[in-house]
Amino acid sequence: MGFSKDFIWGGASAAYQVEGAYNEDGKGMNIWDVYSRVPGHVKYTETGDVACDHYHRYKEDIALFKEIGLKYYRFSISWTRVMPDGIGKINEKGIQFYSNLIDELLKAGIEPMVTIHHWDYPYELYKKGGWMNDESPKWFEEYTKVLVDAFSDRVKYWITINEPQCIIGCGYWGGHHAPFQKYSNRELILMSHNLLLAHGRAVKCLREHAKINPIVSFAPTGPSFVPEDNKPETIEEARRKTMNMSHGLYFSNTWWSDPVYLGKYPDEAYEIFGEDMITPSKEDMELISQPLDYYATNIYYSEKSRPQYTYETNAYQGAPRTTMNWRVTEEVMYWSPKFLYERYGLPILISENGIASMDWVDRHGKVCDPNREDYIARYVSHLMKAADEGIPIMGYLYWSVMDNYEWSEGYDKRFGLIYVDYLTQKRTIKESGYWYKKLIESNGELAYE
Repeated sequence: MGFSKDFIWGGASAAYQVEGAYNEDGKGMNIWDVYSRVPGHVKYTETGDVACDHYHRYKEDIALFKEIGLKYYRFSISWTRVMPDGIGKINEKGIQFYSNLIDELLKAGIEPMVTIHHWDYPYELYKKGGWMNDESPKWFEEYTKVLVDAFSDRVKYWITINEPQCIIGCGYWGGHHAPFQKYSNRELILMSHNLLLAHGRAVKCLREHAKINPIVSFAPTGPSFVPEDNKPETIEEARRKTMNMSHGLYFSNTWWSDPVYLGKYPDEAYEIFGEDMITPSKEDMELISQPLDYYATNIYYSEKSRPQYTYETNAYQGAPRTTMNWRVTEEVMYWSPKFLYERYGLPILISENGIASMDWVDRHGKVCDPNREDYIARYVSHLMKAADEGIPIMGYLYWSVMDNYEWSEGYDKRFGLIYVDYLTQKRTIKESGYWYKKLIESNGELAYE
């Protein structure tokens, strides 16, 4: 059976990771602009000030995207590029940049997919309390309305928020992403609720004001577990752990997806958090659970080896790993969509999947990265297996279209299909980029060769 004829093949990026031009043309500061400068937060105190200079080179980049055959390009909007203070004043030069970007994509035959927020929260709003402020959902709605007014005549696909697990879990619980803070459970729960309300307001805004019918989702990530064998009880245990909130709390699948797709917080949350847990109003939950069109999810690997949570086969010493130290566990691309579809019942879009590897331009001017080709083939073949079994797989977006700034890891981790020399900004399509074009042309069948 394979993938459908209208399968979404593409690549993804995020504004702060590629754009640069952090203080040009009226852009305001976000929390990464501010806190990446503080020693100890990011390796070598590297910032996204320049990144891939995509702000100035987007036409060149889109030409490369076309050359490697992308049909869809998922990118995020920099909130402070279009609204320097997060609310109020609109920066027309920022609006023009994204308008030009969208037009250039359409001219190249590439469908734009907009992520409204990918971690670069406005610093001015952070100073007002950020997600702790009960006005924050309205701030996000105001921002969304600006994007809808400016771009919804040409943009059909929307994702409201990328990886809320990392926004709250990495930024305010673990303290290893901007703003590099650690909050109490009660505060984190309130922040989570406001973020979910922001998502709901954004969806409502899109439904009410988009100029062409919007196709809308949310893009969580989360722990994924795979069974060691095909015994029913083993599969059920993997399913339970994938949907078990006690693993990772704010990183779990159900903490973020149950409210959005099922209209309620998981029962487990009340057991785990006790008196810290909120009792949301019916109106709040109705807003949070606005109907969505598909389930977008970022999937990279099955979980770490912890005796009480997962299986030794996933993380033995010497297991295949990427330079992010993430395990290569391609079977997750079958099991995770399967478990997510069974619980939430919507078509699955793989909104991110990819590998960071040791890449360089060789003496012949090429970037030979057969391990990336192999990685993609392994994962896509397992995704196709899910499709063959009747799970509605909507598409696959490789992360990332080009090497870029990898948050608190700085510039050392190369995920791209396109190599970026950060000293010169010269781009080189990797051999995997040319291979990915052939994979797209075969609608995934090349993954089996």
